[in-house]
Amino acid sequence: MNLRVAAASAQTITAERAASFVKPGMWLDYGTTFCQPDAFDRALAARINELSNIKIRSCLSLKPRAVLEADPEAKRVFLLNLHFSGYDREKHDAGQCHYLPVNLGEIPDYYRRFIPPVDVVVLKTCPIDPDGYFNLSAANLWHRAVIERARMVIVETCTTMPYVYGDGAGIHISEVDYIIEGDNAPLPQLPNPPPTEIDRKVAHLIAQEIEDGACLQVGIGGMPNAVCASLLDSGVKHLGVHTEMMVDGLLELYRAGRIDGSRKALDRGKIVYTFALGSKALYDALDRNRDMRCQPVDYTNLPHVVMQNDNVVAINSTTQVDLQGQAASESDGLRHISGTGGQAQFVRGAYASKGGKSFICLTSTYDKRGERRSRIVLNLTPGNIVTTTRSDMMFVVTEYGIVNLKGKSVPERAKALIGLAHPDFREGLERQAYEHRLIPRGFSF
Repeated sequence: MNLRVAAASAQTITAERAASFVKPGMWLDYGTTFCQPDAFDRALAARINELSNIKIRSCLSLKPRAVLEADPEAKRVFLLNLHFSGYDREKHDAGQCHYLPVNLGEIPDYYRRFIPPVDVVVLKTCPIDPDGYFNLSAANLWHRAVIERARMVIVETCTTMPYVYGDGAGIHISEVDYIIEGDNAPLPQLPNPPPTEIDRKVAHLIAQEIEDGACLQVGIGGMPNAVCASLLDSGVKHLGVHTEMMVDGLLELYRAGRIDGSRKALDRGKIVYTFALGSKALYDALDRNRDMRCQPVDYTNLPHVVMQNDNVVAINSTTQVDLQGQAASESDGLRHISGTGGQAQFVRGAYASKGGKSFICLTSTYDKRGERRSRIVLNLTPGNIVTTTRSDMMFVVTEYGIVNLKGKSVPERAKALIGLAHPDFREGLERQAYEHRLIPRGFSF
């Protein structure tokens, strides 16, 4: 059944009425980050006993989802998620949520080619503007593709969202079936904890490799953000930004005049991103700022686009690297913890860029149940997902140094990576490397 309303303009209705359109067996889409609906979600949760076999796709939930809280045994509603937040991870552990493997930049194409039409998409947006558009705010991503493939489009307006500029960053009223007036709650913020001493050491090593005019991509986490802080002290200038995620660290570089985009080939003079997460100060800075462009994720992340800027520097973190150079960044064995995100695509895009560099950074150790363990290992934890392959890996950085694996053989890689491990683990790693013939005896590398 086609649920599209053949009206010239959308109707404003209550969240309860909007939730009443959901029938057993439907596919819903909640979108990403702070585009996920709240009033609709609560109204749908109130109907939980009337529902069955409801499937919802979403990404990076920033607050509890009422419909999941109302169905803790996942008897009526099931969430498929394209990248986990901490909350999504908890729901995965509880059996209420599973991961949909993706390269983030390919998701618009998945919706257009491989994912069946969505029955109902509900997205939180800015209120309608004078030109008749509901702005998606700082979460452009793949929402345009979902709207194209949805049988019913509902927007939930929110006055606290920043209004941004970018291709496809708005939904015209002619595309909308129903409007819900939302609760206008403050946007969720992603705290940026102060960098640790290890973060600062890693950041310093990376910052030394970044030159004037470099075009930055910065991933999520303390270490990539610490690099931004280190760059403030380095004197580097004329930086550009073409990134997936806009973060507070990049905002500080922008405010300090270090980012001007003057040497970019694409979107010269503009900071390009597909979504933002951080402080209220970040959201305020994005609001109606024409220096910033919030673009669809297939523009920000696909390698053939990334590489068009020269001197791209991709900075991402991981949780485990084996002695051949494979990085596992998204799972702890069979327990999924985050997602591929854009890491693999930016690693490839940066390498293909003229003068480009990609950095995968990690602490040398971590604590688990009171035991210190090495993040540099002979073999990845069984079940761990390889996010960046050994053939794609370029620079690897810990607090003990930095190595470029491009052009290095397996023995050379093993030797170099052992040198990045904590000193307490190097002897054991070297013994394992010889025992398993990663390093041949009698040769010097």
